[in-house]
Amino acid sequence: MNHTLTVKCCAFEAPILDQILPPILILEFMFGLLGNVIALWMFIFHMDTWRPNSVYLTHLAVADSIVLFCLPFRADYYRRGKNWLYGDALCRILLFLLAANRAAGIFFLTAVAVDRYFKIVHPLNPINRMGLGYALWVSLGLWGLIFLATGYLLANEHFYYNSNRTQCESFNICMGFSPLSTWHNAFYVIQFFLPTSIVAFCTIRITWQLRNRTVDKKGKIKRAVQFVMAVALIFITCFFPSTISRIAVWILKVWYDDCVYFQEANLAFYTTVCFTYFNSVLNPVVYYFSTPAFSGTFKKVLYKILGRKVKGEEISKSLESSQKKIRPAAFKRESFI
Repeated sequence: MNHTLTVKCCAFEAPILDQILPPILILEFMFGLLGNVIALWMFIFHMDTWRPNSVYLTHLAVADSIVLFCLPFRADYYRRGKNWLYGDALCRILLFLLAANRAAGIFFLTAVAVDRYFKIVHPLNPINRMGLGYALWVSLGLWGLIFLATGYLLANEHFYYNSNRTQCESFNICMGFSPLSTWHNAFYVIQFFLPTSIVAFCTIRITWQLRNRTVDKKGKIKRAVQFVMAVALIFITCFFPSTISRIAVWILKVWYDDCVYFQEANLAFYTTVCFTYFNSVLNPVVYYFSTPAFSGTFKKVLYKILGRKVKGEEISKSLESSQKKIRPAAFKRESFI
């Protein structure tokens, strides 16, 4: 344990994490980096038409690509038995990037879900006529909020000493409730439940719109439902487990002040945090399956690479033709990513 003044902090030995987490983190790094590099390549060089959704997802892909480079350092940290060798500055930067990426993953996916909601449920709302400049300002606002909420991680040391090992952690369990630790835990929970409520609302309203319309059964409304359902799946798979395990730690702190009561909860939290990093792997899959523009462009580029340019173009033209046929007049101003 590490004692600083009157504050008692817990430093646990977790051999099972040291064995299991490094290969998982390396796999997430490899597959996530491949998917996000391809996604950025598609967005930057091969997207013919940019829409607000494209802006939000590009920002998300950039955030994922940056944070993925933190995972090899985290894997090495666990491989050494939670012993950090890279200094205080890099520890602060890494913990900040991990926290900021979780918030970015949640906020930008929520922004896309809200954008889909307005286009489908309120197609005549003036917000739908706002262009890329509006989306850029929204993105900058989200980044500003993320920095304000997580930037304090850059200002403080996060070292905890256990025997001859130096742990680099922002979620070490310390008895009591300091202002920073309270905010750190509160934001971790709030940033999940509030956006999840928004996504759930958007999902219900868009699904209801699909049920009440037959003219666009195979068109944009159905694709919007698929997208928000995919977002909900990412939220549940990647962010829900670590949020619940963090709440469990918080509850235990109300009742106990001895580290022995927190060992299993601590193990559960750091295990479920790996699911949080997994969102960087799943996001490119969501890009592909949620928008015909992205998947159509991907197929077109793939056919060119394989020397089947004509067939790729035919598929693209066929896709555009089918979209025009099923698009009702009221939705002509709408567009997908």
